[in-house]
Amino acid sequence: MICRCPKYPSAATWQTHMHSPVFAPALSATAASVTRRCGSLSSRGAQKTHCGTCGAMHRSFYDRTRRRVRDLSSGPFRILLDIEVRRVQCRPCGAVKRERLAFLADNPFYTQRFAYYVGRRCRAATIKDIAEELRLDWDAVKELDKQYMRAQLKRTGTPGPRVIGIDEISIRKGHTYRIVVSDLIRHRPIWFGGVDRSEASMDEFYRFLGEKKAKKIRLAVMDMWKAFGTSTRRHAPQAAILFDKFHVLRHLSQALDIVRRREYGRLQGKPRTFIKGQKYTLLAHPQNLTGSARKNLKLLLAANKRLNTAYVLKESFGQLWDYTSETWARKFFENWRAQLKWQRLKPYEEFANMIERHWDGIAAYCQPENKVSLGFVEGLNNKIRVLQRRSYGLRDQEYLRLKVLTCMLPKL
Repeated sequence: MICRCPKYPSAATWQTHMHSPVFAPALSATAASVTRRCGSLSSRGAQKTHCGTCGAMHRSFYDRTRRRVRDLSSGPFRILLDIEVRRVQCRPCGAVKRERLAFLADNPFYTQRFAYYVGRRCRAATIKDIAEELRLDWDAVKELDKQYMRAQLKRTGTPGPRVIGIDEISIRKGHTYRIVVSDLIRHRPIWFGGVDRSEASMDEFYRFLGEKKAKKIRLAVMDMWKAFGTSTRRHAPQAAILFDKFHVLRHLSQALDIVRRREYGRLQGKPRTFIKGQKYTLLAHPQNLTGSARKNLKLLLAANKRLNTAYVLKESFGQLWDYTSETWARKFFENWRAQLKWQRLKPYEEFANMIERHWDGIAAYCQPENKVSLGFVEGLNNKIRVLQRRSYGLRDQEYLRLKVLTCMLPKL
């Protein structure tokens, strides 16, 4: 194969060596390596050289050598480019530095388009699988994936959100948390960091965002963790705080489970058998129950009046988020709370008191401008857990941060 070099037009040809035992000793009989020799050592004499560290331009160079660079494969053949690389005596850096070549990756033994190909493959597969497929080192695949994700973030630019969602994610056992902040309008995470879920860690996000952009936030969706609200009120006092519906209903589900356990401990004999093993039947949405699960739920509610009352109250409370008027929402809550009288449902009474303390953040959803999708934050948490399970845990915090921030971005 003979063709002209696109990078160095003055070069005569590319020389192609097929089935070279030097470059493909580990490939099978159906695969091989192709080495493309780009130019000669004297073909770039008039070209200017840029420092690979600071970018300073130099009219001369310190020395030059040849290097083989991995490029995109062609069918069963691995492509290796044999290129000339210069070094310059850079005065701003005060040292000898390798020149900058735009088509090379951060790792100079791979081209940029090859690094982007590896990054796209790593979005749906593990590092180990990609390393075995492309016959690369595990660490090399990881670094190429990092370069790809940094390029994605650079293209996206600095965020300027109007509606944010705040939540924490556990990264390992032992209550080790990181905070995830999402843009609920563009549906993508914009910040992942902190050392825990404290107020100081939340302040790091607002320092990253800047005072000017923090004042443009109009709505912050979060759970009822005090540190998140305190930090948001201090850095974005104009923003309305809305407590996430799914976190509120999770507290109500926990109250129902406490009632179930107490009833199981109180009863004896046959009435107790109706409750045993029915935890997730009670907590599941009735529309998701089919077959024997729906039958068992009917038997349980018919056999235990207290659990029947608790279940009906739990399912009806979700109507609170359907109101568009805070006045009518308040009336609904007062009527719901009045039904707890004489029911001896202590966990529900504690839940009602918690709603009373956080009423402003719950009633904010009644405003038409605050009707935003509340499921994205929980969906993002599930996506992060999938990333962690697929990798059996990620110990590199920077790699985890890049994975989280780019999981919703389009491919390059």
